[in-house]
Amino acid sequence: MQSYLLIESRDPFESRGLRNASELATRSPRTGPRSRSFCSENAVLASRSAARVRELDKFAKAGVRVLADEFSLRERGIGSEQIAATVKAVPIGTLVEELVAGARRFWN
Repeated sequence: MQSYLLIESRDPFESRGLRNASELATRSPRTGPRSRSFCSENAVLASRSAARVRELDKFAKAGVRVLADEFSLRERGIGSEQIAATVKAVPIGTLVEELVAGARRFWN
């Protein structure tokens, strides 16, 4: 079964990228447990539990795992205790592994 990787790097409060990705994940029968959303750069701002970004809930309901780049989190002063329960901090190598494994990617 094909896996999908939704990659977001833009600030979720200034861009519709994360919203578009969550709509794609919830509307497409192809996405789900084999899909991942990878947040890097300013997109990791959505991973803070205090941000209360609705798209994270949509991903969780669709079975899409949300991953956040550890380096991007550190660069923005976001500690592990501040990350939403539905988000997992991972090294950038995880993105590379997903790409090498052949995941279909949608990059915004």
